Amino acid sequence: MTRSTADHGPRGPALREIAGPDRVPLSQETFQALRNLLHGHSGIALAPHKLTMVQSRLAKRLRVLGLPDYEAYLEKVSETDSSEWAEFINALTTNLTSFFREGHHFTRLVELLAASDAATGKLRVWSAGCSTGEEPYTLAMTLLKAFGPSARIQIVATDLDTAVLETAARGIYPMARIEGLSDEWKRFAFLRGTGERRGQARVRPEVRDLVSFHPMNLRDAAWPLEGGPFQAIFCRNVMIYFDKPTQRELLGRFRQALVPGGLLFVGHSEALLDAALGFQPLGQTIYRRKEGAP
Repeated sequence: MTRSTADHGPRGPALREIAGPDRVPLSQETFQALRNLLHGHSGIALAPHKLTMVQSRLAKRLRVLGLPDYEAYLEKVSETDSSEWAEFINALTTNLTSFFREGHHFTRLVELLAASDAATGKLRVWSAGCSTGEEPYTLAMTLLKAFGPSARIQIVATDLDTAVLETAARGIYPMARIEGLSDEWKRFAFLRGTGERRGQARVRPEVRDLVSFHPMNLRDAAWPLEGGPFQAIFCRNVMIYFDKPTQRELLGRFRQALVPGGLLFVGHSEALLDAALGFQPLGQTIYRRKEGAP
């Protein structure tokens, strides 16, 4: 009896399984070229052992764009004014944050501002690397509660990742994200969702209105930060992704963006050490702008 072609199963080129992006290898050479692009554009120094992570995160972009391999993706993202730049950056940046993360920083911020009488004028604080918004909203909550609705509070929040900025600007979070907060803070700063919004929390308008969100690359030659210098800058767990020369450059620019005696808050793993020229350490990874320093 003659058997049909279909009876033979998946044989021949027409039925061969086509490898997807997850199975396409990322060569060391292409990985290094992607690292160089990322560093040149954003200052982020991606560790040499992150090849597997990069391959995994960019596989989705290959699928979306219909590209056959990472070499084709490298060619696309290398184009002048490539529309893929934002997606490339968003895929490779890490956004780990929470409300009141490293909570002692917010307590000390209020104490230091009150002691310096800074709260009698405009309070401008910059959240550099704001991720999905928990940090700048925590700043707004803290300062509003400490100094009252009559205080002139302005929180400027920036991030390189445009996707997380969209989430931050909405100010809507799953209830699980605020479970660790006290009932007092929940009532003070959030509205509980009902109906279609059940299981979600929205930042109250009086808190939300104190924060403005902007896309920004810290490596840009000019920072679009209108409104004058800041009383404090929060740049936490951001500089760990930069090499030492870039860190020193940023510290000099942060110093110029602060008022005399202004405060700089960095992450617990980012002690400034020899790069702290121009700053006086106050403990707990908090620094004050020194006067007379270069």
